[in-house]
Amino acid sequence: MPFEFATAARIIFGDGTAGQLPELASAMGRRVLLVAGANPARHSQCIDALAKVNLACAVISAAGEPSIAAIEEARAEARRSRCDLVIAIGGGSVIDSGKALAALIPNPGEALDYLEVIGAGEKLSVSPLPFIALPTTAGTGAEVTKNAVLSSPEHGVKVSLRDNRMLPDIALVDPLLTHSLPPAATASTGMDALTQLLEPFVSHLANPLTNALCEAGLRRAGRSLRRVVAEPNDADARADMALASLLGGLALANAKLGAVHGFAGVLGGLTGAPHGTVCAALLPGVINANMTALAARAADSPALRKYRRAARLLLDSPDATAQDALDWINETSRLFEIPRLGELSVDKVDFAEIVAKSQASSSMKGNPIPLDAQELAAILSAAL
Repeated sequence: MPFEFATAARIIFGDGTAGQLPELASAMGRRVLLVAGANPARHSQCIDALAKVNLACAVISAAGEPSIAAIEEARAEARRSRCDLVIAIGGGSVIDSGKALAALIPNPGEALDYLEVIGAGEKLSVSPLPFIALPTTAGTGAEVTKNAVLSSPEHGVKVSLRDNRMLPDIALVDPLLTHSLPPAATASTGMDALTQLLEPFVSHLANPLTNALCEAGLRRAGRSLRRVVAEPNDADARADMALASLLGGLALANAKLGAVHGFAGVLGGLTGAPHGTVCAALLPGVINANMTALAARAADSPALRKYRRAARLLLDSPDATAQDALDWINETSRLFEIPRLGELSVDKVDFAEIVAKSQASSSMKGNPIPLDAQELAAILSAAL
């Protein structure tokens, strides 16, 4: 089958690679917009290192998932500082903030002009500013994706700003940056990484390259996801999950996701819960629904074989079944104390609205088989 594959212009992976940032940045611009998390002081060494190579640095704190309003405010500040390079160091929300700002700073109009679902969905008229991404979590793979997820509290959803040109110029993935991540965040982002390997793997848009990436990532997630939460200082497990996250990001950017992420944007906007937590709560129900629908309506779909293959990779067993993988995922969620949707204040009375909004999401279009409103509502019930 014909396929296309696009990713960041350059990926640099390995312990200690963050030390290359000043040299890389100095070749790309002179006035840096540094996007960091709630406490930018954590990255004072990075800021000092940029200053030593004569780069002016305007620092923006991106606390929490980026809203449209916060991005517009940061864009105005970046324009005042005449920034010509954006660097984001942090989790997926921070990297999405940086990605959105790199895209919007040089472009006219408002963010809503370019957003999916709730906006006009226009194409960027000007290429984004150069952008370097340094992830400090192992979950989203945002360092190699071409979209930025923004929240709109007034609409009660999260939506994407998307353009092929938004792929970072450099993804600088240093597993050492994830070692200080607390156990709860390690668990949540790790479950996101797992989901972002499973969904592109079974997607009807999967291709030979994404399949290979997902297989490599699932093997690493299976052996290291639980270990990295139980033993936070295990360098091998941290490296495994950083690579699993990167591989998932590469795959989803080229094969889309599925129903878990179709729901997750809506439920995240509704509850404010961590993205990985929502994904973990939904994942078993989506797998069950997909396998049931595939068996009934598309028994020859490669996705059914892939669910079995994923189980063998996760459990490192040639005899593992899809049910074994489901049991492992449920047990992992229990060990990580992942809450149910009901504990996140999701109510059955909202199901119809949640389903309708989720059906309009871009991620839902990657699911291995279309699910109807009744099947989607059943997934929510199973996760409640």
